[in-house]
Amino acid sequence: MLAWLAGLKRAYPDARHHVYAYRLRAGNTTRYSDDREPQGTAGMPTLDVLRQKDLVDCAVCVIRYFGGTLLGTGGLVHAYGTAAADAVKDAGIVKMESRRTFTLALSYSDHPRVQTLLSEGGAVVSDVSYAEGVTVTGTVPENAADALSRALTDATAGRVLPEWGETVFSPVPVGP
Repeated sequence: MLAWLAGLKRAYPDARHHVYAYRLRAGNTTRYSDDREPQGTAGMPTLDVLRQKDLVDCAVCVIRYFGGTLLGTGGLVHAYGTAAADAVKDAGIVKMESRRTFTLALSYSDHPRVQTLLSEGGAVVSDVSYAEGVTVTGTVPENAADALSRALTDATAGRVLPEWGETVFSPVPVGP
């Protein structure tokens, strides 16, 4: 975390403030910094955004250049809170989950039904290639791998059998 913050300070050395907040699941760690702003006006509103959205294992850094206008404590709280909320919204929220990678080789005629089963099974498709047949690669929640295997076998009379790969810790988008 500190290396990330140091990188931001190197990338934006002429900024006056590098206000950050983070929450980590490990050790239930929460940290924030007002970075020379009045106490409680910058880091705490930034941290509040993470708390309100119940986000863990993440960090936000708001970089501010002084523009010549003094905002006052209320203005700083609003500016930092809004900037952090906008950053989270723009970045999007993902849930990290344990997933199994898979590859499927199938015919064009099986493709529509397989797409439906993948969607229903919580699969995230990372690549589809069309050649003599269709090859689909992606991930599925680790606890859904066996059920997806059975559903594919049943729906295609055994023509489509997943080739399972490694288990990965992978981001899955959450909501809009």
